[in-house]
Amino acid sequence: MNVKHLTMMAASLALGAGAASAGGYTPPVAEPVIAPVAVEPVANWAGGYAGVTLGYAFGGSDRVGITDVATETLLGDIGEMELDGVNGGVRAGYRWQRDNWVFGPELGYEIGDIKGDTSGVIGGTELGADAKVKNMLALRFKTGYVVRPDTMVYGIAGWGRADIDYEVAGEDVGYDTDGYIVGLGVEKQLTDRMSMTAEYEYANFGKERLEAAGYTTEATVDYSNIKLGLNFRF
Repeated sequence: MNVKHLTMMAASLALGAGAASAGGYTPPVAEPVIAPVAVEPVANWAGGYAGVTLGYAFGGSDRVGITDVATETLLGDIGEMELDGVNGGVRAGYRWQRDNWVFGPELGYEIGDIKGDTSGVIGGTELGADAKVKNMLALRFKTGYVVRPDTMVYGIAGWGRADIDYEVAGEDVGYDTDGYIVGLGVEKQLTDRMSMTAEYEYANFGKERLEAAGYTTEATVDYSNIKLGLNFRF
């Protein structure tokens, strides 16, 4: 190899090194790794269930006005009954589920000691009245939303038929009546088969005209109810 060839090779190497220096070194760009987002599964709430409840009723009110049967004259009020008391029940229902929405009917039967009384003087005569809700058969429809896999909140709307002991001026004028029920609740799963509930309900049984001992009155029984319960899924 002569001097001329060596000179040309050196020049080529110098030019390549210069071009590399001018452009700079560009390291390879790594694609970012995106971790998959974990989606928390919705628990299964569908199917049949049965349960028990224990509650306390409060806030019931029934103002007792007395009217003379013969003259249809309002004689006055003898006072207001405030109904409250402990109650317990059993229930059974079935639920369907669509994603986070859960809905279905529930049949319940409750007994208890929800009662109140009052007394007053009308025309120089002392009169008393008392009422007690002995039992209630109820059909409720519950619609819920699963806010966590093991927790659901729901609304309650339904119908109830109550057996009410009612006494005016010492005479028993008990009756059966229909009414509506509305409320809210929350349910938490404790195991795959068992869950705990907490509910608030309001029951209203409208007006019922009663006659006793020559007097008439309009019974207006209603009350609120706080209930705790356990459900067992089939």
